[in-house]
Amino acid sequence: MESIRVLHLTDPHLFANADGDLRGTVTQDSLQRVLDHYHAGDWRADRALITGDLIQDDSAEAYDRFRELLLPLNMRMHCVPGNHDIRDLMQPICSRPPFSYCATEYIRDWLLLGLDSCITGNAGGEIAAEEFERLDRIIDESSAKHIMVCLHHPPVPMGSAWLDTVLLKNGDELLERLHAAGRVRLLVFGHVHQPYDAEHRGIQVIGTPSTCSQFKPGSDDFALDDRPPAYRRITLNGDGSSSSELIWVDE
Repeated sequence: MESIRVLHLTDPHLFANADGDLRGTVTQDSLQRVLDHYHAGDWRADRALITGDLIQDDSAEAYDRFRELLLPLNMRMHCVPGNHDIRDLMQPICSRPPFSYCATEYIRDWLLLGLDSCITGNAGGEIAAEEFERLDRIIDESSAKHIMVCLHHPPVPMGSAWLDTVLLKNGDELLERLHAAGRVRLLVFGHVHQPYDAEHRGIQVIGTPSTCSQFKPGSDDFALDDRPPAYRRITLNGDGSSSSELIWVDE
C-alpha cells in the first residue's frame, strides 16, 4: 500500500520584519534555508506539519509572512499553536486552505490529528478538558486504522532541567489515552529545539529541532547549541509502521 510522506517543520519564530532575529539568528533567512533545501532535494511530501511557535513578535504581519513563505510548498499544511503563538491572529491565517488549524484529515488508512496544547501566558503546556473531549470524540468516531497526533509541547521529559519545567503538564494522561485508543502509532511535537525519537506506551514519540536556533540537549540551564536549522522527513506506511529522517541544513 502506498505510503504517506510528511514534512515536519517547527518553531520558525518569524517576525513582521524580515530582518528580525532571535538570539542572533535571522529567523526568516533560516526558515528559507530549510525550505530551499527541501525544494532542492528529490524527496517530495504529501503533507506538511508545522508544530507551533510560528511567530515571535505577536504580530499579524508575521503570520502573513509565514503564509507567503510556505505557500510554494503547494500541499496541505497542518498547523498547531505553540506558546509564542497568538491564537486570535493565527487561526484566520492557518484556517485558510491550503493551511489547516488543529485539524483532522483522513488520508488513506491514516488519520492526522492536531491538538492545542497551549496555556495562554505560560510557556508550558496542558491539554484542556474540552480538548481531551474533542480528542476522544474524534478517535471514537474514526474508522482509521492508524492515527498520528501532533501538538507543540512534548508529553515526556527531555532530560534538561530548565526545559522540563515547560513541558506538557498532563503528558502522562495524554499518552495513557492515546495508548488506550489502540490505533495511535505516532506523536509528533516541537517546542524543544532539539531532536527526540523514542517509543512510549507503544507509540513512537518524535520531536524535531527548530528551523532557526537550537537548545543544547541535557543542559540544566538555558543554553544554545551550535547545530544548524533542521527539518524531518516522516513516512507513514499502510501497515501502521513509520520511519523518519532528521535533516540538518548545513551551510
